[in-house]
Formats: sequence, C-alpha cells, structure tokens
Amino acid sequence: MRINRVKQLWREGKPAIGGFLSIPSCLSAEAMAHTGLDWLCLDMQHGCLDYSDVVPMLTAVSTTAVTPLVRVPWNEPAMIMKVLDAGAYGVIVPMVSNRAEAERAVAACRYPPAGIRSNGPNRAVYYGGADYQKNADGEMLCIAMIETAEGIEKMEDIISTPGLDAVYIGPTDLALSLDLPPVMDNDDPRHVATVARILATCRKHKVKAAMHTGSAKYTQRYIDQGFDMVMLVNERLAMQNYVKAEVSKLTGWTPLAN
Repeated sequence: MRINRVKQLWREGKPAIGGFLSIPSCLSAEAMAHTGLDWLCLDMQHGCLDYSDVVPMLTAVSTTAVTPLVRVPWNEPAMIMKVLDAGAYGVIVPMVSNRAEAERAVAACRYPPAGIRSNGPNRAVYYGGADYQKNADGEMLCIAMIETAEGIEKMEDIISTPGLDAVYIGPTDLALSLDLPPVMDNDDPRHVATVARILATCRKHKVKAAMHTGSAKYTQRYIDQGFDMVMLVNERLAMQNYVKAEVSKLTGWTPLAN
C-alpha cells in the first residue's frame, strides 16, 4: 500500500508542512501540488468545495507525492467515509468538543473491528493499492480540531482518545472561544498560552500537534516550538496577496478600489 508521507515524516522526527485548497479547480490543486509542500488539505468546511469538486481535485493532487487530506464540513461519519473512499489519506474534523465526538471521528476512519468505516474504497483502492483494505487503518490520518470553549476545557479527554493521530488548532475559532478577535497569527498572551497547553497535552499523550497559520513567519515559529504539522498557505490568499503586492509596485496607474 502507498505509505502516508505525513506519517513517514513523523516517524523520522520531521515536521510536515502543507497548504489548504479552497478553490474548486483541478488545475490550481495540481499547481499547488508542485510547490514542494508535504500535504494539501481540500477544505470542504470553509472552501467553495463540494464532493463533486473533491474527487477530481484528489486525482490531480495524486499525480505527485503530496499527501491528500480533506477537512470535512462537520463531524459526520458518512462524509468522512466518503472522502476516504475517494482517496483522501486523512481527514481534519472541525469543532471537536469532547471525547465522544473524538471517538466518533476516529471510528469513521477505521474498518471493523477498530471502527465503523464501511467497506467500499472506490477510488482509494486505485490510489492506495490493491491491499488498501488490509492496511488502510494504519495509514489514514484522523485529525481533530480543538477550537471551541468546550474543546479547550476538555482537551485532555479529546487528546487522549485512542486512535486519534493529531490535534489541529484553528487559531481564529480558538480566539473567538477565548473572547478574543478572530486573528489568524495571534500574539495575545491568552491565545499563546492556550496553544502551548494544547501542544503540551499532545506531547503528554504522544499525539501529533498541528497548527494553521497565515504566514511563513508564524509557520517557522510553530515549527521551532515543536509542532509536527503546520499549514503555510491557502491558495486563494496566496494568489490575492501576490497580485496585491505586484500591483503596489506599479506607478503611473491607480488600481481599482474594491
């Protein structure tokens, strides 16, 4: 079976750096897969992606060695199973607030007897290999997002859930849960302290810690802090920010005010 590159990097003691895809385009997905990133996550929660977009985008990413992940819109077992069957090598599950919700996400990622995943890896068997069903449980990533007030309170219960591979921090929702402005790269002392607590709890339970960022500066900061998985770039914002930067260099012309 095709190995999960993210898990392989973790076994080697290395961080996995990735990006998010929010534009429903096979071409932009393929282009992002040729940038040197370790993983790409197709964002069904906040991106403009439906299942009909995800399947061909997964196919485009799979022309490379990049590990394809999907952030599902909710902790719904049917959707988790469906994107795994389409060839995702892991899911990021938003708004996980307690142990029961974490257990539900883990169960949807594992075949019986370890979980409740139904057998039918339609495209996944082409991507993963003929022995997919036999070895999939060891390669699929189940990643829970801690970003709610309840999730912060119950982080120990969530992170200690058997079978959970990693915890992913959504910094803006985490900020809202702390009654702070929804800032992505956040230096508020309460936010910084909560992030550090989540990381320490992950270390305690030998669960990998993942962080969402909006700049290389903060990606590097979290790598240096010891995070195992960090999101560097979103393709929509990368395109927008690059063009804005280029426009700002021009003289003798006034850009449209939007």
